[in-house]
Amino acid sequence: MRISIWGKMLLLGIGMTSAFTVWGQTQEQIQSPASRLDVAVTFDMTRATVVPGSNFWMQGGSIQLKGQFWRGLAEVAQVTGHHTSDIHGNGVGLDLITATFGPRYTLAPKHRRVEIFGQALAGQAWSMNTVIPYANATKSRATSLAVEVGGGLDVPLSHRLLLRAFEAHWLYTQMPNAGSSAQNNLRLGAGLVVRFP
Repeated sequence: MRISIWGKMLLLGIGMTSAFTVWGQTQEQIQSPASRLDVAVTFDMTRATVVPGSNFWMQGGSIQLKGQFWRGLAEVAQVTGHHTSDIHGNGVGLDLITATFGPRYTLAPKHRRVEIFGQALAGQAWSMNTVIPYANATKSRATSLAVEVGGGLDVPLSHRLLLRAFEAHWLYTQMPNAGSSAQNNLRLGAGLVVRFP
């Protein structure tokens, strides 16, 4: 029986949520964050790889919704957009949008005024306004699986506002590139988080 890409992503999300839940039960020293919903807006820089050995920077931003459901465990939905107008000085640009979701685990030790989180997200990536090589032609857009794994550090500024001091993620996509059709990208970001009780 074949499983669709959305079915695989759902199974991946359920598996990761279960693993984080079991791991979270062993962490006695964790203070449960008081919020149930966080909204984060970040500025991002992505070190993109179209083909192996060919790297360039893209700029953009993201918006994240985090819904906490048990202790440090939460589900995250994230939409990210990046742009470059010129890849390697050849006049070809690239717009990349990703929409991902998955589990996040947050450590909030009682003795520190920081929150450290790790997450594993999966979803869809869209590239557009570029040149994408297919077997028989070139196109200006493509879609693929997107997998994003990483974490970050939040510093509370008040009860409702946090500084996203640092965020780093590995972003994997599978856009056609006349080669392996696999891209390993590094996404770095920082921004603000608004917390709703």
